[in-house]
Amino acid sequence: MSIGYVTLGAHDVEAALPFFDAVLGALGYERKDPFPGWAFYGPLGGEPCLGLCRPYDGGDPRSGNGVMVAFKAASKAQVDAAHAAALAGGGADEGGPGYRPPEAVSGFYAAYFRDPVGNKLCVYLAD
Repeated sequence: MSIGYVTLGAHDVEAALPFFDAVLGALGYERKDPFPGWAFYGPLGGEPCLGLCRPYDGGDPRSGNGVMVAFKAASKAQVDAAHAAALAGGGADEGGPGYRPPEAVSGFYAAYFRDPVGNKLCVYLAD
């Protein structure tokens, strides 16, 4: 069994689209708009794995402490591009591109950031 998709809340889905289009576009993801007020993203030609919508209860979207969505990249260049797109699109840096732990020269290469609403995201490559 696998996870079907993850949903992130947004105050205004339309306003959030340029951020997610740029960040996830850097990873080769495409957007699908199956219902009014929703956007889904997934690899080109693949199943969507991230949904973006206004919270069902109509309240403010909230990010939880320790909650994060991580997207696997195909290259370090994609990690770098997604992080740059996030910051250019109004996101906040939570840890720039690099190996973890910082003294490593191979292994887990990642970048962390928050979207303009405060959801924490990661883009990584495990080599």
